[in-house]
Amino acid sequence: MSLYRTLRPLLFTLPPERAHKMTLLGLRALSKFGRPKQDAPSLSQSLMGLAFDNPFGMAAGFDKDGEAISGVHRIGFGFTEIGTLTPLPQPGNPAPRVFRLVPEQALINRLGFNNRGQMDALARLTAFRQHPKNAQARIIGVNIGANKEASDRIADYELGAARFADLADYLTVNISSPNTPGLRDLQGGEAVLEIIQRVRQAAPNTPILVKIAPDLVVEQACEIAELAVANQIDGLIISNTTLERGGVAGSKYASEAGGVSGQPVFDMSTDMLRAVYGASQGKLALIGVGGVANAAQAYAKLRAGASLVQLYTGLIYQGPGLVASLKRELEAQLKADGFDTISKAIGADHK
Repeated sequence: MSLYRTLRPLLFTLPPERAHKMTLLGLRALSKFGRPKQDAPSLSQSLMGLAFDNPFGMAAGFDKDGEAISGVHRIGFGFTEIGTLTPLPQPGNPAPRVFRLVPEQALINRLGFNNRGQMDALARLTAFRQHPKNAQARIIGVNIGANKEASDRIADYELGAARFADLADYLTVNISSPNTPGLRDLQGGEAVLEIIQRVRQAAPNTPILVKIAPDLVVEQACEIAELAVANQIDGLIISNTTLERGGVAGSKYASEAGGVSGQPVFDMSTDMLRAVYGASQGKLALIGVGGVANAAQAYAKLRAGASLVQLYTGLIYQGPGLVASLKRELEAQLKADGFDTISKAIGADHK
């Protein structure tokens, strides 16, 4: 991490998307060198019928097209989530569309589900699964979305679920991106119910999670949780980026359209996580994401009710060494608090 902090000023001279492409290339090269190190047994758990070596995952948005799965696992993640993938290829919004807010350790992005389409990723993931060296690969989730110009967005989610049901270890229904006009409207009322019912029917044997926005009022989030429990949805991811600008007020890029990620999202996403865990009484698997850049923040997510924790923006500011640091420090914290397994720490603030 100290080496990365030395190199980061040079990397930050590049536009964010170019730096991101270079990072993906580096991880693709890294994937050729061995397997990830074995994790401490105390960090492992079984969740949604899946075995996670550790609770840390790469959030969706980083490896949209599934190009660097092995490399992401190689730096120590217990799982990775590719996507968001739409049925048809989509260029996304015009550039520039990603902005670094360095003093706030944050990003603003309005990418708009840019990806090469589900069929491209489907072929790549199929080849990955068929290769003998990947027989023991760690968990791979697939995040599905709807095309911006789709006439029936719910049908897009149903199609994505059907396409990846047999290849993904779990599916994420992303109805919370702020960068596709009208998409967040699907989080309310009958729309969210129809989506989860049709996605479950399309992928009856695959764990399914729904990713929600931190800008929902708590009652809305808890209502989605209740619908999830009632319709055999396995969990929620809390949360996506926020449209709130309070945490970045005065920043050079605060007026740019898009969602804010990173440190300004930590408190609001963790508060929502805590509320949903309490309302659902532990019946859902919850993935906490938003503003995690150190072990104390990751531990706070777990104690609030998250079974797993995803990262993205924190890696941009801390570097790939953050993953090993989080695991090492979390293991020590579990021991200090008398937890011999991570499962016993989940939701500890409620007990």
